[in-house]
Amino acid sequence: MGKTVVEKILLKHSLSKKLDDFIYAKIDFCFGNDITAPLAIKEFKKAGFKSVFHPKKIGFVCDHFLPARDYNAANNVQILRDFAYEFKIKNFFDINKCGVEHIFLLEEGLIKPGDLVVGADSHTCTFGAIGCVSLGVGSTDLACAIKEGKVWLKKPETIKFIYKGKLGKWICGKDLILYTIGKIGVAGALYKVMEFSGPVMRKLKMDDRFTMCNMAVEAGAKTAIIEVDEVTEEYLQTIPQLKNRSLLAKLKNLFSDEDANYERVVEIDVTNLSPQVACPSLPSNVKPVEELKKVRLNQIVIGSCTNGRISDLRVASKILKGKKVKKDVRVLIIPATRRIYAQAEREGLLKILVEAGCVIIPPTCGPCLGGHMGVLGEGEVGLATTNRNFQGRMGHPESSLYLSSPAVAAASAIKGRITHPQEILD
Repeated sequence: MGKTVVEKILLKHSLSKKLDDFIYAKIDFCFGNDITAPLAIKEFKKAGFKSVFHPKKIGFVCDHFLPARDYNAANNVQILRDFAYEFKIKNFFDINKCGVEHIFLLEEGLIKPGDLVVGADSHTCTFGAIGCVSLGVGSTDLACAIKEGKVWLKKPETIKFIYKGKLGKWICGKDLILYTIGKIGVAGALYKVMEFSGPVMRKLKMDDRFTMCNMAVEAGAKTAIIEVDEVTEEYLQTIPQLKNRSLLAKLKNLFSDEDANYERVVEIDVTNLSPQVACPSLPSNVKPVEELKKVRLNQIVIGSCTNGRISDLRVASKILKGKKVKKDVRVLIIPATRRIYAQAEREGLLKILVEAGCVIIPPTCGPCLGGHMGVLGEGEVGLATTNRNFQGRMGHPESSLYLSSPAVAAASAIKGRITHPQEILD
């Protein structure tokens, strides 16, 4: 019997060199953020640990409450800074060199194809887009990983998703994953691997692949993965830290065997798919954008680890160029990293967005988790390119949040209601 790509990676990292129901595996990298990592450090010290497994394979990314919203947030950053200094951890990233962790760590070349990665954040599954096994864990698990460089996990089964057909003009990775979650539900892939494949996937750009893997956890998945192909290899060449490395040996076997065993196979034809919008208060409550044109909005957020990349800002700028944001609608633009912010400035995207009436915010998770930099008030309705719309997720418990692609978000900013992009440009 053949193996899936996830099984191959787990087997390589298994200390027993077997794929048992439970696996004790060696990790390549672990990380946490300014919310989860301080808790891990507390457990690390409570356990009496005195050393870390490898100071260059541990990362702390201060992104959730950055810039610090209050003294508690500032203290959390100080805890990470002190720990990093004590144990000579190189990869501590504060506001002067930082970004949203699931995009920033890729830019830094700290995550590679074939790796086994654990992060104390549920959207760690984003990295599966480059062909690695990336798992979200709790802060206690991160504490043990920092000490031992190993993790216990139950071997997950894999669901294969085959996307076929022809993508419409305004359809992107966000639409595909929202439609998929709507189809299978928020527990449809519970503790499973979502393996995305098929002819549509092979044509999809890396940014769209990252978006899809990022939101796999919203279907209950343990992680997601996409086989390495030419698109992946081209992307890796854009990362200076990886460009001159010999990754070919790792890349050769990062695919699933033809006779691999899957829990099930789901085929999805995207030919007639409309832009998708997740309605309050679950990512699975999905409807075509055409059915929601009467929904009025108070705030729009374009950013996050899901859709805060340069391609997302380009789409938003294309739609908003020469136009104005609807009066009384707040539009927040959050480039996910300093590098993306600088690129958007060089391309003139920020100028376009500011002139349209948007507000540019420094790289942060901020409003995505209702943290700061733009939370919703009582009774307000928001539309965001983020990944979750649970009740109260972006602010007041009596607020409402919809999720969409950057194209739908930008078009909606002009009309002040949920809008199909073709109303603006076609």
